[in-house]
Amino acid sequence: MSSIGGRQATGKLDFAGRLARLLILPPLLAAGVATVAAAENELEFVVKPEVVHRQLDGKTCWFHPRAAAIPGAGRDGAPAVIMTVQKHLKVSDFYSGMWVMRTDDLGKTWSGPKEQPELAWVREPDGVVVAVADVTPGWHAPSGKLLAIGARVRYSPKGAQLSDVKRAHQTAYAVYDPKTDKWSKWTLLEMPPEAKFDFARNACSQWLVEKDGSLLLPVYFAKSAKVPFSVTVMRFSFDGRTLSFVEHGDELKLNVVRGLCEPSLVKFQGRYYLTLRNDLKGYVTAGDDGLHFGPIKLWAFDDGTELGSYNTQQHWVAHRDGLFLVYTRRGADNDDIMRHRAPLFIARVDAEKLTVLRNTERVVVPNRGATLGNFGACRIDENQCWVTVGEFYIGTKPHARGADGSIFVSRIIWAKPDGR
Repeated sequence: MSSIGGRQATGKLDFAGRLARLLILPPLLAAGVATVAAAENELEFVVKPEVVHRQLDGKTCWFHPRAAAIPGAGRDGAPAVIMTVQKHLKVSDFYSGMWVMRTDDLGKTWSGPKEQPELAWVREPDGVVVAVADVTPGWHAPSGKLLAIGARVRYSPKGAQLSDVKRAHQTAYAVYDPKTDKWSKWTLLEMPPEAKFDFARNACSQWLVEKDGSLLLPVYFAKSAKVPFSVTVMRFSFDGRTLSFVEHGDELKLNVVRGLCEPSLVKFQGRYYLTLRNDLKGYVTAGDDGLHFGPIKLWAFDDGTELGSYNTQQHWVAHRDGLFLVYTRRGADNDDIMRHRAPLFIARVDAEKLTVLRNTERVVVPNRGATLGNFGACRIDENQCWVTVGEFYIGTKPHARGADGSIFVSRIIWAKPDGR
């Protein structure tokens, strides 16, 4: 184990004891354990990747695994963790209905993937398939319900995305009640009536629940898929069954290729931070109320060089004492990987300057010859956050570098509990 900046990490005996209690895990990757201590205040953590499922059938692979914790619903007072996941069907952006994995013992054992009939495809008489993809689940504590939110997609029989009806590209949600262990069917989220929201997706995006129970939902939108997208954060109320639009904030624009998309939102030390995907570069901004933000800024390291993340997602990991970004980038001996989408990195963010601290960068999921761009990141409890991702690899034999269609859970385990 090592510390950043040559400083001796503190509290190692206590941290080792806590790890021994926390890490009751299935077999781990040979990649081992990395320990990081942020130089500013010794916010030490362990990165521990593990494989929780794999598929190597030559037909499909598991995609978009994203997790959410239900406090106290697991074994012996632990959180239950629900992970939504879909099959990639060998055509670009063509996905199955929704499947679910679950653990009640912080990952010692998992059930699933189990297909959820309520969240399955809906076939129309002309053969069009209606599905929901790019889903991110999250716990809504005020109602005691879990929400899954993603992009409603219309597929042709061959898997092409269609714009055959008005507002074909929208946002949908489903509600899970842990008391009954039942999911609702997908419900279309009612967006504002203006034409600029005819394409409006919350997709692959981290969203927030505020203290008053409202949701802050980052959305990318446009009149159609043929023009650059803008981003805004929308506030919705939730009564335990229905999401209802309340207001939206600033409209962030970038007239470059497809514009801005797949935004992710986090709250850290009273401020709100938004990371934004663009085809050529990644961007970031921050604001005080979750709806209004400063000018977007190119993601860069603290030495002034560009981060090198492009045309894929970035997501947040937050501790009360530190803000972190999970991302992919160029320049990591990964020119053979499509869009440089492996490995996944984690690094600390300077929350004032909106830069990534280069000397804190660590691999959170390794490059095994397959892309890792469609991932999730979530808080599980005060002790750990998880980064979840599926290898985009469809084959009958493992890749020469090791990819075998695995679903990874990579644990970010804090030395100091995140008591929020």
